[in-house]
Amino acid sequence: MKVRNSLKSAKIREKNCVVVRRKGRVFVINKRNPKFKARQG
Repeated sequence: MKVRNSLKSAKIREKNCVVVRRKGRVFVINKRNPKFKARQG
């Protein structure tokens, strides 16, 4: 999982990416391609 300042670039890369908030952190998750997992903060 990558930690990034901005998740916008991570979200645009693939259409299956979803932005989710959990416990005050912002995550990008992708069920079909786990390579695109990222977290902010």
